[in-house]
Amino acid sequence: MRLVIALGGNAMTSADGSARPEDQRAAIQSAMRSVADLVEAGHQIVLTHGNGPQVGNLLLKNEIAADVVPPVPLDWCVAQTQATIGRLILDALDDELARRGHPSRTAALVTRTIVDRDDPGFLVPTKPIGRYATAEEAAAMRGHGQHWVEVPQRGWRRVVASPEPREIPEVETVQTLLDNGSVVVCAGGGGIPTVREGTSYVGVEAVIDKDLTAALLADQVGADLLVIATDVDAAVVGFGTPQAEPLGAVGVSEIRRLAQAGAFGAGSMGPKVEAATRFAAHTGRTGVITSLPHIDDAVAGRTGTRVSPDSVPTDRLPA
Repeated sequence: MRLVIALGGNAMTSADGSARPEDQRAAIQSAMRSVADLVEAGHQIVLTHGNGPQVGNLLLKNEIAADVVPPVPLDWCVAQTQATIGRLILDALDDELARRGHPSRTAALVTRTIVDRDDPGFLVPTKPIGRYATAEEAAAMRGHGQHWVEVPQRGWRRVVASPEPREIPEVETVQTLLDNGSVVVCAGGGGIPTVREGTSYVGVEAVIDKDLTAALLADQVGADLLVIATDVDAAVVGFGTPQAEPLGAVGVSEIRRLAQAGAFGAGSMGPKVEAATRFAAHTGRTGVITSLPHIDDAVAGRTGTRVSPDSVPTDRLPA
């Protein structure tokens, strides 16, 4: 099968969320063992990934050095982290496949994602990024044109636009690499936020949801399955309550009803559910949400929240 696998932030950092270079390297090496299993099984694979901790580190460096060098814009930060994480994934996957005696062909592609200049998200930026800062620190960054809001009892935090992903210009290159037998790493962090101005491409200050971009990517490359790898085995209805129940196979209409009823967290599981649902609704194929160690079972249909067209019956996974 042709698989698009979206690796969550847990696959890029240590268990406690540390994002030191050695933590990232070790976490990615662990993640690539599961991916190597799928490569050995003969699947075509596209990998995409989060970059929140890495961009957060770059933003902090921007803030510390703002009086010395101008802060770099968010589209630059996304591009830098795509290249860094992509290189780490290639190294780790090549090493794992070599250890198994399996030939490898891998490629990382710096990837843009087109958004609309008139997307409503640009009018009122609401996506919080980076750390909490003091009023004085926020004022310095606002002097560079950034938007910051005060959060009671927490401090000031930067907010940016989070527009809808519309198109991935590099998709034909991804297709070519796949057809030539490569595992492709692309569209990291939701892709470099970009608008078209005439015949030109221009980066913009925004953060695109990585899971929604993964759904778009999976659609555009003709994936048979979208796998969203996170830190839980399945989406849970009623999370944190005595009625909590893992969700197994579910149709598009049912999971949309659950989402509208507030069954999933807006900032955590919500985007993953929406991404899997969009993919299933638009392609007629299946989107799966599961944990990284269970990707093999999810691909085989044995575990995870499996969102499919409405002809697939709903069930619940055993507790």
